[in-house]
Amino acid sequence: MIPWIILAVIVVPLLVVAFVATRRRTASGERPASEPELTEQEFEAAEASQAKWQEEEKEQYRQERLP
Repeated sequence: MIPWIILAVIVVPLLVVAFVATRRRTASGERPASEPELTEQEFEAAEASQAKWQEEEKEQYRQERLP
């Protein structure tokens, strides 16, 4: 009888809390439908900008390193 009481009082509420926490985490990770997705062209432009920035950083590092 006591194991059933322990199960009902402790384990079941813990499972409910874990389930609710998982649902909240999943819901907060989803993007709203109104948020626009990046188009392929915007994605390519962002990658090109990042590559240019990395090259500029490398050049600046070389200039600082070699006086």
